[in-house]
Amino acid sequence: MKKYLVFALWISLTMALNAQIDRSKQPVPGPAPKINLSEPDTFQLQNGLKVLVVENNKLPRVRIQLDIDNPPVLEGEKAGVSSLMSSLLGNGSTTIPKDEFNEEIDFLGANIAFGANYGFASCLSKYFPRILTLMADAAINPNFTQEEFDKEKEKALTGLKAQEKDVSAIATRVQLALTYGKNNPNGEYTTETTLNNITLSDIQQYYRKHFVPANAYLIVVGDVVFEDVQELITEAFTPWTKAVPPSFSYGKPSDVQYPQINFVDVPNAVQSEVSVQNLTELRMKDSDYLPALIANQILGGGGEGRLFLNLREDKGYTYGSYSAIRDNKYGPIRFNAYAQVRNKVTDSAAVEILKEIDKIRSQPVTAQELENTKNKYAGRFVRALENPETVARYALNIAQEGLPSNFYKNYLERLDAITIEQVQEAAEKHFSVANSRVVIVGKGKDVIENLEKVTFKGKSLPVLYFDQFANKTTKPDFSVLAPEGVSANAVLTNYLEAIGGQKKIAAINSLSLKALATVQDQPMELIVKKSDGDKYLKEIKMLGSSIQKEVFNNDNGYLVTMGQKKELSSEDINAMKNEAAAIPEFYYLKDKTISLKGIEKVAGQEAYVLQLAPNKTAYYNVETGLKLKEVSMQEFQGQSLSTTLTFMDYEKVSGILFPSKMKQTAGTMNFIFEVEKIIVNEDISNDEFQ
Repeated sequence: MKKYLVFALWISLTMALNAQIDRSKQPVPGPAPKINLSEPDTFQLQNGLKVLVVENNKLPRVRIQLDIDNPPVLEGEKAGVSSLMSSLLGNGSTTIPKDEFNEEIDFLGANIAFGANYGFASCLSKYFPRILTLMADAAINPNFTQEEFDKEKEKALTGLKAQEKDVSAIATRVQLALTYGKNNPNGEYTTETTLNNITLSDIQQYYRKHFVPANAYLIVVGDVVFEDVQELITEAFTPWTKAVPPSFSYGKPSDVQYPQINFVDVPNAVQSEVSVQNLTELRMKDSDYLPALIANQILGGGGEGRLFLNLREDKGYTYGSYSAIRDNKYGPIRFNAYAQVRNKVTDSAAVEILKEIDKIRSQPVTAQELENTKNKYAGRFVRALENPETVARYALNIAQEGLPSNFYKNYLERLDAITIEQVQEAAEKHFSVANSRVVIVGKGKDVIENLEKVTFKGKSLPVLYFDQFANKTTKPDFSVLAPEGVSANAVLTNYLEAIGGQKKIAAINSLSLKALATVQDQPMELIVKKSDGDKYLKEIKMLGSSIQKEVFNNDNGYLVTMGQKKELSSEDINAMKNEAAAIPEFYYLKDKTISLKGIEKVAGQEAYVLQLAPNKTAYYNVETGLKLKEVSMQEFQGQSLSTTLTFMDYEKVSGILFPSKMKQTAGTMNFIFEVEKIIVNEDISNDEFQ
C-alpha cells in the first residue's frame, strides 16, 4: 500500500510543478558555465626555448610539438628557400644517416616531421625518451647534403611544372600577390628562376638565422611525468645554439581605392575561380575578435552560411561558396568570400557575393542566426576541452598572442555576451565592398563579355587584366578568327587527309587498341574496340580488374563503374553513335551542327577549335591538320568537370596515322597512356559488345 501512496504523491507533485510552468514562453538561458581550465607546467632553457608540459595518462602515447614563432620572412630572389629547407629537415642528422634514422622511427612505430618553423613527433610513451632524442638531433644537427638538396630541388621544379595549367594554383597565387603585393612575405611566390637561385649554402644560412630557439616553444602532451620531461629536454635541447632571428621590414599592403574586377585569363579553365577580398587587421587580443568570427560564420562559414544558401541552394551556381577571415599579430590579413562557378554564371556569382557582403555590413543579422552560431562555437569549444592537447594549445596562444590569462576561462561568457550590434560592427569594419578586389581566374573567351557589363549598386566595376603571375597586362584578344573560306568541314577534311585519306579510313571495319599507363605506381590498362561503325567498347583496368567499362551496340548501351551498372540515356547514346566510328571525324563530316569557333594556341601551336558536340571541343593543328587535343565536359552537382585528352607522337598503322601517346587530364590527375598495340580490321566477336 505504501508504494501506491508514494506513486500518487509523485503524480500530484508533477502536476503541481507543470501547472506553474508557462510553456508559451521560451526558457531563459542560464549563465554561461565557468571553465576550469588547467594550466600546463612550464620551464625555460637558457637558450630561450620555452617548454609546456601537459600530463595525461589516459593513453600510453606522447605528442611533441615544436613551434617557432618568427615573423614572416621575405625571401625575394630566393623565394622557396624555406620550403626547400623544410623538405631537407628530418632526413637524419649529422650523427645518424637518413636511412638508419627513418628505419628506427618506423621500427618504434613513431612519426617525426619538420617544417621551416615547426617540428612534430608522436610515439608510445615507453619510446618517448628515444624519440625526443632523435627529434632534437634532427632539429639541432640537420643533415643538409648536396645529394638530398638536388633531389628536393628537382621535386620542387617538377611541382611548379605541374601547376602551370592548374587553375586553382594560379588563382591562389594571384589572389595573394594582388592582395599583399609581391614584395610582401604573404604575397611573394616561388618560380623556376627563384628556385634555381637557391644553393645548398643558402639553405644552411637560412637555417642558422631562422631555425633558432629564441622564439621557440616545445609542447609535450601525454603519458609523461613533468620532472622526467624537464630532465630529458634539458639534456637534448640545451646544445641548440642560442640566437635571435633577424628582423625584416617591408611595405605595408593596402587595399584598392575603388571596387574592381581583376581578371586573369586561363584558356584551359572549365570553371571560374571567384574571390571577393579586402585587407583588414585582426588579432586574437582585439575586442572584436569573436564578433568578427561570428560574422564570418554567418556569412560563409559552412553549409548553413548565407553564401552557400544563396549561390548553391538557391541559384545552383556552384558546389559551395564560403568566406574566411584570418587573424595575424604581424600585420594586415585577408578577408575573402569565394566560389568555383560555371563559366556562364561567373558575372552573376560575383555580384551575388558582393550583395551578401554588403547585406551583412548594412543590415543586422537575425537573432536566430546569432543564437545558432553562438551554439556552434560553444559546442566546438566544449568538445575541444576534452582533448588534453587543447590545454597546451590555449596556453601557447596566451603566450604568443599576448592574451589575458583568463582569455579561455571566460570564453563562453564573452561568447554569450556578443550582441547583434557587435556582429554588424565587426562585419562593417572587417568586410569591405567599397575597397574590394573581385579576383577572377577563368576562360576569358567565355566570361569577359559579361564581366565587362557588371554593375553593383548602380556603378560599373572596371575590369583590370593581369597575367598568371599577377603582372598587369592588356585585355586578351579573343577575336582570332579562322581565315576566310575555312569551315568546320574543311578542318575535318584536312585532318582525315593528314592521317591517311578518306579512302583508307572508309575501308576500316574494326579497330582494336590497347594502351598502358601508370597511376600512383600502379599499372592501368586501356582497351578500346570498335566494329561495323555502330559497336563500341571502352574498358579501364587496374591490376587486372575492371574499374570502368562502357559498351555501345547500335541503339543500346551501358556503363559499369566499380561494379555498378547504369544504362546509357538517350542523350548518351546519341553522343556515342559518332564515337563508335573507327575515326569519328569521318562521320562528323555529315553533322551539320559542328561549328568552327576560331583559332587558339595549344602548347604553343595554333589550332582550329571545333565544337563537335555541346560537351566536346577538339583542337586541330593549323599547319599539320593533326588533332592535338579533345576536351569533354560533364555537369556534376553544380560543377563543370572537364577531361582533356592530348594526342602526341603520331605513328602509322596499316597506312593510317594514330597517336602513340595520349595524355589524360581530369581535375588534378594527369597520366600518359603509351599505346602498346593497334590492330585494324581484325575479327571482333559481337559478344564483346553485349
